[in-house]
Amino acid sequence: MKIIKAKPSAHRPLTEEMLDAAIKLGEERRAGSFHAVSVTFEKPCLIIRFEDGSGVELPMDRYPEFDGFDAQDYEDLTIGFGGTALCHAGKDLDVSIAGMISASPSLMQMAASVVASRNGRQSSAAKSAAARANGKKGGRPRKADPAS
Repeated sequence: MKIIKAKPSAHRPLTEEMLDAAIKLGEERRAGSFHAVSVTFEKPCLIIRFEDGSGVELPMDRYPEFDGFDAQDYEDLTIGFGGTALCHAGKDLDVSIAGMISASPSLMQMAASVVASRNGRQSSAAKSAAARANGKKGGRPRKADPAS
């Protein structure tokens, strides 16, 4: 068994610079993820809208967490956990929006397609240099014909 000694933590007073750096880091992290801003119910679907104006419509019959909900219960849903969950205080319910979306096979297929398309467009410096070098040689080299 390996023993690791704890390092003494030096107490540093909080400064304005440290606070500004923490706020900036929080803003960067928030910008890098999705955040719901509203939820509405239009029978039979729940409509969740995000900061950028996009949204998703989810049919409630697919989510057993909402069995027994009536129209007023849907109206009482709120956005919580920094815009990543649907919450209902009266029913003690907190449901991840990402989890709800991932439970939909068609939405997951679309997400996979979008990610694959986006990843295919990425180009590294090495790829760009190889493309330029091949271009100077007249394009991509032909494959050797195995019959000859």
